Amino acid sequence: MIILIWMDARLHTPMYFLLSQISIMDLLYSCTIVPKIVTDFLSVKNTISFINSGIQLFLFTTLLGAEYILLAIMAYDHYVATFYPLHYSVLMHPAVCVFMVAGIWLGSLLNALVHVIYILNLPYCSSLEIHHFFCEIPAILKPVCVDTSLYETALYFTSVVFLLIPVSTIMVSYGQIRYTVLKLGSNLGKRKTLATCSSHMIVVSLFYGSAIIKYIIPKAYHNSEQDEVVSVFYTIVTPMLNLLIYSI
Repeated sequence: MIILIWMDARLHTPMYFLLSQISIMDLLYSCTIVPKIVTDFLSVKNTISFINSGIQLFLFTTLLGAEYILLAIMAYDHYVATFYPLHYSVLMHPAVCVFMVAGIWLGSLLNALVHVIYILNLPYCSSLEIHHFFCEIPAILKPVCVDTSLYETALYFTSVVFLLIPVSTIMVSYGQIRYTVLKLGSNLGKRKTLATCSSHMIVVSLFYGSAIIKYIIPKAYHNSEQDEVVSVFYTIVTPMLNLLIYSI
């Protein structure tokens, strides 16, 4: 996907530029999580060094936050294309797209850096075993020997910002698009618009749905085993399906 978009001049548009960015994120997701899972599956001793766990946590948290916001930006791109087609070249100018994507990466990097520095400096108990297939914040906090309730509250509000605000943006954008499309007289126009938006909504539902279950819904309603299953969706299944859905 990335190579095709880069090589074909007809695909040098804001929509495909954003699509190439989400492809890069999904590729990095796979490189961050899957190789270690395969190694652990084939190995008798499933261990990871403290430094490598911090690196994996940093990369995962960065990519997770970046993809949350990027999906909202893609919904905004569809909204502008539908409601302001004559102003699209200005509102979604290549320089504007680069600026937005750079802001996404920078904000996500800073957010991940704050979390990783804090977590790696916490005192841990004698047992450093985590019941998870990769280093994720909720799993790493369990062997900590001090009270982390204040940090977990801050983490909850951070999750709300990174989840509910983009979700609200997406829902409002597509709600208005759907309302406008239904009033179109052209069946071809309806099909083209709905086909473009529906693929994005499938990805959004899978990605945000699993993340909301993991980070927003109170812990009393899900256990560690369920969290591991949910994590599989937004770390392995969704990145794999993104390419299939968007390429179709």
